Amino acid sequence: MADPKQIPKKLAREFFIQGITSNGRTFRPSDWAERLCGVMACFRPEGSGGPNAHLKYSPYVRPTVLNGIKSVVVNEELREIEPLAYHFVLNFAKDNDLQIVDACLLPDAETKKA
Repeated sequence: MADPKQIPKKLAREFFIQGITSNGRTFRPSDWAERLCGVMACFRPEGSGGPNAHLKYSPYVRPTVLNGIKSVVVNEELREIEPLAYHFVLNFAKDNDLQIVDACLLPDAETKKA
């Protein structure tokens, strides 16, 4: 049996769409992230539905707040599931002049000490 420590984990490839335009203005309406994620909620991994799936955001497109800025985290696996949905999200950001930033996961401070 393979040692789980030796199995390479697939790294999540994500990017953020920030609710701030290229000239620094806050994007409106204030609930834009929730609206966008609501539209994309039907895109999810196979078998992850369930009776209340329609009430949950997709794991590929989810709202968050980064440094006080409303944002959307987009997982690039969405492109494999539905390329048109992936391009819709990207075009939404481009059409509205929103900033797109590659995600970077930093280790916790406690993890670094160990």
